[in-house]
Amino acid sequence: MLYSSEGYDLPQTVIKEADELATETGSKIMHSHDPFAAVKGADIIYTKTWTSMGREDNAIKHSEDFAPYHVNEKLVDFAANDVIAMHCLPAHHGVEIPNEIADGSHTEISQQAENRLHAQKAILAKLFSSS
Repeated sequence: MLYSSEGYDLPQTVIKEADELATETGSKIMHSHDPFAAVKGADIIYTKTWTSMGREDNAIKHSEDFAPYHVNEKLVDFAANDVIAMHCLPAHHGVEIPNEIADGSHTEISQQAENRLHAQKAILAKLFSSS
């Protein structure tokens, strides 16, 4: 499921390419502006920070625009019982994801961060190797 707040949609070229790749693999991408439709029965909910580092000037506007997409317990309860909550970090706890989700039983955020660390180390090792 691909969803976003109205006004923050991906460019149509990206959506078209994603749809074409999904068709090639037998997958299906659904597009929605409804966060509850997006997470209904979901096994994984993935969110990210709403304000990019160095772009904090738009944080208040983004907080207002993305408020319906807050990955809170009400939204998580709409997903599968064993849903996994993920976040690419750094997270603004209480903004895009509350502490009870980020630190709760559904989270894999710390494992995700550790995995990313090892992947980044492997890339650096490859870049600096002589082969």
